[in-house]
Amino acid sequence: MKILLKYFPDLEETQIRQFEQLGTLYKDWNAKINVVSRKDIDELYERHVLHSLGIAKVQQFEAGAKVMDVGTGGGFPGIPLAILFPKVDFYLVDVIAKKIRVVNAVATTLELTNVTAEQRRAGTFDTRFDFIVSRAVTKMPDFVSWVRKNIAKKNQHELPNGILYLKGGDLTEELASFPKATEYDLQTYFEEPFFETKKVVHLPMKYKL
Repeated sequence: MKILLKYFPDLEETQIRQFEQLGTLYKDWNAKINVVSRKDIDELYERHVLHSLGIAKVQQFEAGAKVMDVGTGGGFPGIPLAILFPKVDFYLVDVIAKKIRVVNAVATTLELTNVTAEQRRAGTFDTRFDFIVSRAVTKMPDFVSWVRKNIAKKNQHELPNGILYLKGGDLTEELASFPKATEYDLQTYFEEPFFETKKVVHLPMKYKL
């Protein structure tokens, strides 16, 4: 928790309690279902929770916004973002049923009424969202093809509606066909070595009929 309070010092008591519970919840669930890398579970707050919250350093979501987390796995980045933004609606999807089971259990335990989680494949529904978030589930061209029809028309944030994607390494080739994409280096916000190559990519996307 110290690392979260270092970068997010204004958390409310409820949020602190919810974040504190994450460590125990994910260790318990990871013993049953491998939702977090075994080697990373002891680094949960830095490599998963804080990493997820890197999106919040790039864009603070407005109350009433709708955000979809595609390929959420065990709930990252969706669960940490839902704790940080309790007035934002989060829709978490993954194709693996047992991972969605974990997400729903965590959300229920934390009383996150702003989280809906379902076993679904991206691109199979028409609901619109202000932002689509994800953590490196595939290369950007494939991801865009999955979610391009799910972007809402009306912008209500500083950044235009679109994708906020957590990625690492050199993305020059992967983003070559997306000249409007902007890379935000997470080492700008977090000083830990883990974040030296980590980025948030914002790709604005226009509403499609």
